[in-house]
Amino acid sequence: MRIARFSIDGNVAFGAVEGDKPDELVLDIIKGIPFADFELSGTKVPVSKVRLLPPVLPNKVVAFGRNYAEHAKELGNEVPDAPFAFFKPSTSVIGPGDEIQYPTFTEDLHHEAELAVVIGRMCREVPRERVADVIFGYTCANDVTARDVQKREKQWARAKGFDTSCPLGPWVETDLDLATASDLTVQLTVNGEQRQLGRTSEMIHPIEDLIVNISEAMTLLPGDVILTGTPAGVGPLTVGDEVAVTIEGIGTLTNKVVKRG
Repeated sequence: MRIARFSIDGNVAFGAVEGDKPDELVLDIIKGIPFADFELSGTKVPVSKVRLLPPVLPNKVVAFGRNYAEHAKELGNEVPDAPFAFFKPSTSVIGPGDEIQYPTFTEDLHHEAELAVVIGRMCREVPRERVADVIFGYTCANDVTARDVQKREKQWARAKGFDTSCPLGPWVETDLDLATASDLTVQLTVNGEQRQLGRTSEMIHPIEDLIVNISEAMTLLPGDVILTGTPAGVGPLTVGDEVAVTIEGIGTLTNKVVKRG
């Protein structure tokens, strides 16, 4: 099931996305919230009539860096022996169609296409064999990065945590099992030109290891998001660019870069 979060007439709700053709998608409005038992209301609204929002509002976004060897190599970095985590605040999250605001403190803004894992239940110290039980689903993400700031400052909070630096969407796909999610095509285009192309099977540390690693340290809550790293091909964004992340079996997340007002 594809579950989207949306607004219509000033109201916010979740809905199950139905249909295959982009111009014919409809939302069956969910009674309740998708992290608990819920029912479909049978009330349907065309996706074209609503504004899609970030599919979840995470308490925290835990991101893992340098999790693809070729990406680490292209930036001249060593491959970490263990998963390397950092955070993006909830204020960095935007949804499909929202604008990425080019920060005033950087001159080298980069895109990073990533598979995002959405947590479905409160959990801590998750054993590897139980990881699938705590996953709600998967969505597309763009770990937008101020690359010059990242290189200049040892701590990545500003370089990767600024407002609008974490586009998510367009919805959460809940029907992918862990094995399937571990071998999906991840690609990114800028103005229709392909920049990144890889597979989640190229991760150095697979999804199970990432969730085991971070849940050893902290409690994960329903709606929390885990970013799993980006394949090679990262590069600059400029004002006016349209950047699209497409992940096999999930969908496409599109955002435009604008000058911060």
